[in-house]
Amino acid sequence: MIEFLLRKFVKDYQNVKDPAVRERYGTLSGAVGIFLNLMISLGKFTAGVITSSVAVTADAFNNLSDAASSLVTLVGFRLAGQKADDDHPFGHGRIEYLAGLAVSVAILLVGVELAKSAVGKILHPEAVSFSPLSAGILAASILVKLWMYVFNRTLSRRIESAAMAATAADSLSDCVATSAVLLGLLAGHFADLSIDGWVGVVVAAFVFKTGWEAAKDTISPLLGQPPDPALVSGIRETVLEHPEVRGVHDLIVHDYGPGHIMASLHAEVSIDADMAATHDVIDNIERELGSKYHIMATIHMDPIATDDSLVNARRDEMLELARQIDPEITLHDFRMTEGPTHTNLIFDLVVPRKCPMSDGEVRQEMARLARVRNSRYLTVIQIDHPYTE
Repeated sequence: MIEFLLRKFVKDYQNVKDPAVRERYGTLSGAVGIFLNLMISLGKFTAGVITSSVAVTADAFNNLSDAASSLVTLVGFRLAGQKADDDHPFGHGRIEYLAGLAVSVAILLVGVELAKSAVGKILHPEAVSFSPLSAGILAASILVKLWMYVFNRTLSRRIESAAMAATAADSLSDCVATSAVLLGLLAGHFADLSIDGWVGVVVAAFVFKTGWEAAKDTISPLLGQPPDPALVSGIRETVLEHPEVRGVHDLIVHDYGPGHIMASLHAEVSIDADMAATHDVIDNIERELGSKYHIMATIHMDPIATDDSLVNARRDEMLELARQIDPEITLHDFRMTEGPTHTNLIFDLVVPRKCPMSDGEVRQEMARLARVRNSRYLTVIQIDHPYTE
């Protein structure tokens, strides 16, 4: 069914890196969500009126808010698909994250309202009527919501969408919520247990938990989370496949929304190589990264001495000392100048953010270790931190 809908309504649906295709995925998800949630909400509201159940009626309004959330998702994807302009030169891709956040906030608000209604029912209990029609409506809505969960989860994984993942989580929470409501209705009829209000509290707690988790998933990329490790590894491997490049460091990935990713890095090349020819190689690598990963890549060349055995030995020596401070420290941009009274060792250290020492303490300790190793050593150290952990 999902494949049929994609083939029918999403042109070129397999090209998921294309922003236009992502927009069509979002439109399909939003349209399906609006239609099905409106139908479910109408059915549950009818069941709530028949049974006089606050839990059933609250669940109906929950689905009505889901329809509004689907509308937000649809509009969000349409806005995110807009081309870059003078005010937003990196595009509008982050609107998709904002759409996911809006869905999450809607879920949280529904959870609060459900809790208020449920507590009121606990304090002022009312009789709940049982109807086979109402039970059937609730059972059918569970099946529909379960399909919507699978549908949105499938789409979110295909295009790596936080907004659709939030929608899928909401559908799953609805399955659990409605199941609890149905069990409460059955318990009240067959076991004469008045638990409608208590069921409403459980439903509200689950809905609130789902909304909170979905909010965290959408806030994280807005604040600037680490990039996908697979993307980082792929970029490094692609660059290092070229023999002209001896090393890679200072890789930074900037996420301006799905389909709008920029990456910058430093590529170490031999200082003795033809710079014009090496520059052509770097240009080709940038184009290769763009084609392979749909990113805009900028590469800075770092000429280093690769055939000087003494420089290489000193570099390895400093790396050995640095890893006495923290075994995950890396070193790059190593240079050495010999003088009559001392030897300048100039390099950058990339220190993990979890290292307990401050930048100044790392710098001082490295200088001390170098002097202990050889009193002629004078270190000039730049401390960096990784952006792709």
